[in-house]
Amino acid sequence: QVQLVESGGGLVQAGGSLRLSCAASGRTFAFDSTAMGWFRQVPGKEREFVAAISWRGRNTNYEDSVKGRFTISRDNAKNTVYLQMNSLKPEDTAVYYCAPANLLVRVPELTFASWGRGTQVTVSS
Repeated sequence: QVQLVESGGGLVQAGGSLRLSCAASGRTFAFDSTAMGWFRQVPGKEREFVAAISWRGRNTNYEDSVKGRFTISRDNAKNTVYLQMNSLKPEDTAVYYCAPANLLVRVPELTFASWGRGTQVTVSS
């Protein structure tokens, strides 16, 4: 089973920036051959796709509202995926989660993983 630990969230004013990290571990988890994604959820709503990156980092996919503001990246040597968030807006407020993902369909792939605790991002106006 894959363990996912998100970090880097916090309280920031609108227009500010945050960088989220997600460390993945697991004895049989091949991070460097797995596409990864970021998802977010606000209370009362379903978890939604934010961004995804292919296993080598050559291809990315973003939800329309974050294009041009968020950048997903990865460091396979560290089994870590990042989400750089710039020009944050109050509507970006959510708990952010990472997971293995299908880059094209933009859904999590949780066959061998489960959601971590996430990291809270709060953007004040």
